[in-house]
Amino acid sequence: MKNFNKYTRGYFMPPVRSMKWAEKEYITEAPTWCSVDLRDGNQALVVPMNLEEKLEYFQLLVKIGFKEIEVGFPAASETEYTFLRTLIEEDLIPDDVTIQVLTQSREHIIQKTFESLKGAKQAVVHLYNSTSVAQREQVFRKSKEEIIDIAVSGAKLLKKYAAETPGNFQFQYSPESFTGTELEFALDICNQVLDVWQPTPENKVIINLPATVSLSMPHVYASQIEYMSDHMNYRENVILSLHPHNDRGSGVADAELGILAGGQRVEGTLFGNGERTGNVDIVTLALNMFSHGVDPKLDFTNILDIISVYERMTKMKVNERQPYGGKLVFAAFSGSHQDAIAKGMRWREENECQHWTVPYLMIDPKDIGREYEGDVIRINSQSGKGGIGYVLEQQYGYDLPAKMRESFGYIVKNISDQQHKELMSDEIYTIFYDEYVNIKSPLEFVNYHFTQHDDFRTLITIKMNNEVHEFEGEGNGRLDAISNALQTNLGIKFSKLAYKEHAQEIGSESNAVSYVGITALDGTEYWGCGIDVDIMTSSVKALFSAVNKMIGIVQLIK
Repeated sequence: MKNFNKYTRGYFMPPVRSMKWAEKEYITEAPTWCSVDLRDGNQALVVPMNLEEKLEYFQLLVKIGFKEIEVGFPAASETEYTFLRTLIEEDLIPDDVTIQVLTQSREHIIQKTFESLKGAKQAVVHLYNSTSVAQREQVFRKSKEEIIDIAVSGAKLLKKYAAETPGNFQFQYSPESFTGTELEFALDICNQVLDVWQPTPENKVIINLPATVSLSMPHVYASQIEYMSDHMNYRENVILSLHPHNDRGSGVADAELGILAGGQRVEGTLFGNGERTGNVDIVTLALNMFSHGVDPKLDFTNILDIISVYERMTKMKVNERQPYGGKLVFAAFSGSHQDAIAKGMRWREENECQHWTVPYLMIDPKDIGREYEGDVIRINSQSGKGGIGYVLEQQYGYDLPAKMRESFGYIVKNISDQQHKELMSDEIYTIFYDEYVNIKSPLEFVNYHFTQHDDFRTLITIKMNNEVHEFEGEGNGRLDAISNALQTNLGIKFSKLAYKEHAQEIGSESNAVSYVGITALDGTEYWGCGIDVDIMTSSVKALFSAVNKMIGIVQLIK
């Protein structure tokens, strides 16, 4: 590409080595989660939510388990002010949930913010001002000292109005555009704010370090967080919060490494909705922890219901490849993937597995309300016999022999290829039934009788061309006797009679299912399936189905 040399790195590394986070392997406990869907997320929508939609969305966040929810910027618009007052006056905020409100460092705004909070049992008041080089030079045209004065004066005003307003208020400060700020200056401004607030163990404050614009690789953000965590005053009384955006597509990685580096709290949104490329996706973060055996303290067991509300309220769509929530994220179309998943599922059934280890599936889809049949094994022209067989077994109770699975697999793949579409499970079942089950043409089984002497002898009745025929045969078993009767009287030859049977456990009827495979003289294999309440009859029907597939509709006896 042209003009690449007009860009340069806009972040600042810590003045000392800050890499202890790299020695940690994984996150051991969930951070405090703060949803900013109703502020960051809402302000990014083409059509922001109305009052009724915001109320419903708030209830969704509470149901998921968020204990801190930023409800907006009440001094910025009448809609946000009304929303907050509705939450308070209608007693819609559970006792264990803390709302958070945003304010700039301007007295009339801070005053109105506290007015909007009257009657709230507890709230976080979030003060911010921009600190980056770009913002200082281009937007505010102020010196570092002037930027610090904005933050410090705002911190003092928060103390003043909190003292005058009934309620339990916690303070939060964000050096907005932190990632584009010199680290020594970011530390200085945060420490001066902390000097005003004088946090204690009983009254901790939040310092929030946003990647307002993501400017670096995730390990740089982690080192920035670690530096701040290691050098911040009153550290034991500070809750260090992260607020990553996703400009570089690394919001989740920034948050995860930031937690390793000392972050104790994360602000984000469901599915990453937010300005530009969005905020960090809390769904992905939480379920990543879940996949490592860590309780995320949020409930996504009905993720499809959550998606339904999210899409209806925001008018946004969850991408089909969005981690965990997307329609296709558990889907396996590849034959080798399907085979591995099917074998993994069977392994779990056969063994007492303490932990989830199924190939290709990070977590058990059922844990978040997804289904194996509709979400995991998806059938198209790329699918294999394992996946196709798995669909029949799990949904309809047919456990095909391996060779029959292979034969049926080719049929299904060819149909999908010709139709240029994915095949649903009911379509696969219809294909199976039409191709293999109880085939009655050109030979229709009618009845059989057995007499046993030295060998098994049979008298079998069939119908062909609307005419009834009776054939005699004998063999070393009942099915072998019927097979010999057909071959002798019809002038056909086949060998290698393969057989499998089982009870059909899925469905209201208790049927026996039999599979028979025969091999013609040219080596071609033909398979049939028989279903009946009687196991012997189902075996005979399976044999007839296989023979009918071999002789086709054109071969008739004379």
